[in-house]
Amino acid sequence: MVAHRDGAPAKQLAREAGLPLPTAYHLLRTLTHEGYLRRENGVFLMGTAAERLVGEGALQNRRSRMAESLDRWRDIIGAPVYCAVYREGEIELVAVADTPANPAVDEWASFRETGHAHAIGQCLLSQLDEKAREDHLDRHPVRPLTRYSVKDRAALLERLRSLGRMEPVIERQEYALGTVCAAIPITAGFTAAAMAISVPLEQESRLLPAVEQLRGEVANLLRSFVFSISI
Repeated sequence: MVAHRDGAPAKQLAREAGLPLPTAYHLLRTLTHEGYLRRENGVFLMGTAAERLVGEGALQNRRSRMAESLDRWRDIIGAPVYCAVYREGEIELVAVADTPANPAVDEWASFRETGHAHAIGQCLLSQLDEKAREDHLDRHPVRPLTRYSVKDRAALLERLRSLGRMEPVIERQEYALGTVCAAIPITAGFTAAAMAISVPLEQESRLLPAVEQLRGEVANLLRSFVFSISI
């Protein structure tokens, strides 16, 4: 059916498939009943179930390519790499690439609910307008997770307003003791997105050079457009 965007009659499909017409009719009726085809004006077209399968397959392919990119950047930079988006009012961690030697931060408190305390969340929140930001914080109130965490909502909002448009967001032990993180905003259409890395506190001197390296790698890939539509 993919070859017949405008649909095709049963006789033509039977002939092309090398099937007896009664057999073709039986298959076409079954596929129509299941939603994989629909019949309009005497021709059969792709149904919603088939379109959904095609869409999911394309999305999975793009997600696989994105995962491959994260794995490559992880190996180049030598640190865990994270990708997240702000979708339907929530922080969504799309993908993480790490290794046993360089493990990702343990999600001991929900990333979705503690965006105020980690670099990824702060980076995403900084890209929202005031109304969306306030709505998020109404649903997920600011609460210190460690002694280094931002203390309250007012302090967080002041920090977010002070960030430059493309400035990396640095977080030092605000979410997890012994870990420092940096996140950069990503342009992905109308979706707020971010990439981030984390390193142990004793390797903090690596953080800024590493995140700038990540920024360069992401910029190269975004030029191909594939990554931006994946998230």
